[in-house]
Amino acid sequence: MKSAETVAPAVEALIQDLPKVELHVHLEGSMQPATFLELVRKYDVPGLPRSLKEVGDYYEFRDFPHFIDVYIASVQVLREEADFALLTRDVAARLAAQNVRYAELHVSLYNHLVRGVPASVVFAGIEHGRRDAEREHGIRLRWIPDFPGDFGVEAGEQTLDAVLADGPPSVVGFGVGGIEVGRTPFKGIYARARAAGLHSIPHAGENGGPERVWEALTTLGAERIGHGIDSMQDPRLVEHLSRHQIPVDVSPTSNLRTRAIASIEEHPLPRMLDAGLLVTLNSDDPPMFGTDLVNEYRTAHILGLDGADLARLARNGVAAAFLEPADKRALSAEIDAVLADSQPA
Repeated sequence: MKSAETVAPAVEALIQDLPKVELHVHLEGSMQPATFLELVRKYDVPGLPRSLKEVGDYYEFRDFPHFIDVYIASVQVLREEADFALLTRDVAARLAAQNVRYAELHVSLYNHLVRGVPASVVFAGIEHGRRDAEREHGIRLRWIPDFPGDFGVEAGEQTLDAVLADGPPSVVGFGVGGIEVGRTPFKGIYARARAAGLHSIPHAGENGGPERVWEALTTLGAERIGHGIDSMQDPRLVEHLSRHQIPVDVSPTSNLRTRAIASIEEHPLPRMLDAGLLVTLNSDDPPMFGTDLVNEYRTAHILGLDGADLARLARNGVAAAFLEPADKRALSAEIDAVLADSQPA
């Protein structure tokens, strides 16, 4: 298989020029090492890395549970409104530099609440950062607060209560992640979230099997599936996702780094597209996995997708986003124009 260094210049230019949408990226998991270290020093947090080399070693994950342990430990450095604003501005600038026009970011709200950081502080900080970023870079950001499913129903209830009490209008959805447990216990929580106008966007089928995706669809009313790669194990589920064009937000490098797949070559992205699934491409926790959205497009090309396929992924992101129809039409037209002007090898 080709490496990223062998991506042809014409394909690289197409990847850079495509207007992009990112729908499965975690705000806290997007914290760059320099920002992380700045906040570690600010609060003198024990047990966390103190150098760039130590951060690199820290981000070598044995498996998915180990990744979750590191993720939870890392968010300890976010404590004040200014910390969340700093993080948001930095993440937004990096997205905008990749020609990302719109992003829906997961916010690990429960991991802050359980540490005694009020939701009002989290939302004030990320809204401050969002307004700055939209003014400076023109990128639009929206939020998907979530909770770790393995912490149980109470964690979900506490998170939703905080969202309903303090969440700004820029909150568009409600998510569940963490160690992948059964989704059925969260039916009542999601019924409340949907009744309040929040979109249902759970993680499912990352490493818990296709049954988790079925549960997300049938009990949580999922409108998009986070990860969902295990769907390919169930032909009936694949047919259902394809027929109803339920978006599946895929993050190839993340799946490799958390050991959900053994090698990038076996990632099901090409098969998912061939099966007619509405797949979007995402980076999940980019610095923790040594990637970003542009690199995920390179990875998709290395997996065998051509320029038209890459443009299709970009259009899928637009189609799956919670944007106004006119905005979707405008972005899709831009993508088509970029593809028409390109001649990828």
